[in-house]
Amino acid sequence: MIETQPQASVTSVAVKYGFLTALVGVVYSLIIMVTDLGDNRILSSLAYLILIAGIVLAMKQYKSENHGYMSYGQGLGIGSIVSILFGLLSGLFTWIYTEFVDTEYMSRMMEKQREQMIQQGLSDEQIDAGMKMAENFQGPVTMILGAAVITLILGFILSLIISAIMKNSRPEFE
Repeated sequence: MIETQPQASVTSVAVKYGFLTALVGVVYSLIIMVTDLGDNRILSSLAYLILIAGIVLAMKQYKSENHGYMSYGQGLGIGSIVSILFGLLSGLFTWIYTEFVDTEYMSRMMEKQREQMIQQGLSDEQIDAGMKMAENFQGPVTMILGAAVITLILGFILSLIISAIMKNSRPEFE
């Protein structure tokens, strides 16, 4: 009788890397917010490189604990869990920071958005409508769940690609 070693858990690896990736993302966000660079789209979007690195590292860890094997579905599950944790914790951090630490942060970002809209030549009505819509997304529930949903969608798409590259399915008859 062949003894099989226990297979690594998708959830345990994904949760571990989800929290680690979120921690790095929160530190990065804190740096951006403290330096008042939150309106810099390039710097803000670099946070997604942190997410990609977290997904890749989680999948590598899973494969190493699973004798080099990871199915496409397992990779997709790992990436999705890492993404949802990253989004939830990032959204929670943003809400706590803007609500309790730097209460003027959102108003500064809104003013910068207004200036950008003026430079784009939008009418006063368009600017007011855009600002009104942005204000609707500043509550705690929309900040936290909005960040989680958006990050999950993006993370799922990234995981589709990364899983396809990193998968190594176990042979059928082993």
